Amino acid sequence: MTSFTAILTFCLLALTSKDAAAVTVSRRQNTAVNLGTFADYVILAQTGVSTVPASAITGDLGLWPAADTYYTGFSEILSGSGTESTATAQVTGVLKAANYGIPTPSQLTVAVSDCGTAYDDAAGRTNPTNTNIGTAGSIGGLTITTGLYKFTGSVTIPTSVTISGSATDRWIFQIAGTLIQTGSTQVILGGLARPENIVWVVSGAVTIGGSAVFNGVVLGGTSVTLETGSTLNGRICAGTAVALQSATVTEF
Repeated sequence: MTSFTAILTFCLLALTSKDAAAVTVSRRQNTAVNLGTFADYVILAQTGVSTVPASAITGDLGLWPAADTYYTGFSEILSGSGTESTATAQVTGVLKAANYGIPTPSQLTVAVSDCGTAYDDAAGRTNPTNTNIGTAGSIGGLTITTGLYKFTGSVTIPTSVTISGSATDRWIFQIAGTLIQTGSTQVILGGLARPENIVWVVSGAVTIGGSAVFNGVVLGGTSVTLETGSTLNGRICAGTAVALQSATVTEF
């Protein structure tokens, strides 16, 4: 009897330990990705930000380590303090660059570092809810609930996809290749899902097709392109450049 009791106790402890580990993993998956001071910007890029007028951007733009000459198409006007510029025809916010006056360079250095930390965090999370959902990287037509989704290659959105959940649910999409959304499709928010809770961490280039609607925070390893008439609700951090073609970008 004593032996049976000991064995039963051991099994219960093992199950409890396993359940606790599962809960820990689940909590880790659903913990927000800390954007740090990158959250002060709607677009943050390292080598350039270009626009084919007229784009409509709500939020601040940051460029580091590139100088303000790598803002193209904005016709920005430098402020009296020399720490920021404006481009009121296209930007509701300010533009900052590495060559602007103190304290802007140090602020941008920290923001880019914070973006890198966020990228590493999102890309490094383990125990995905699912791997390579959809068909050959295509997630069009799916309804995706909260979780961590890993893709070992590129992802396409050839038809609209729905991200559905509560206002506190979170999604992380780890994409090892490129992300391409076909024109005139949508990343639809179902239920009370919010763009700030959706993180797309993409090692390759990101392309949002013309007149498409995209939702979420893009942590891009290289470039991000928004084609003519496209809309992004969220934030963009690009390892290289951001190109806007008469696009709309709105921070949450």
